[in-house]
Amino acid sequence: MQRLMLKAKLHRVHVTHSDLHYEGSCAIDDDLLDAADIREYQQIDIYNVSNGERFTTYAIRAQRGSGVISVNGAAAHKASRGDILIIASYAMYSEIELQKFHPQLVYVDEHNRVIAQRDKIPVQAA
Repeated sequence: MQRLMLKAKLHRVHVTHSDLHYEGSCAIDDDLLDAADIREYQQIDIYNVSNGERFTTYAIRAQRGSGVISVNGAAAHKASRGDILIIASYAMYSEIELQKFHPQLVYVDEHNRVIAQRDKIPVQAA
């Protein structure tokens, strides 16, 4: 059996640009793509913490070290500058692969600079 699992996420990145007339759906700082092992043109899901929108698009590269998160084209209707997003990628894993599975969770500051990386979400007290 194969299971679709969270491969990686960029947690609480801030939208720096939103351009309805630009080609390409979500430009992401190359440092962030590397940290989350997301490839250019890979499908990503975006969860907008600020307004509740959820949508699927693809990643394109933005300048390394720029902190850019630019939601472009039709997706620009779903996110505005300053919005907080979770950007997720998923992959299929076999039961054998799942024995060693750990997602790549990337946490950023208000300038979209990596401040922490984990391989599990901390358990919250009830």
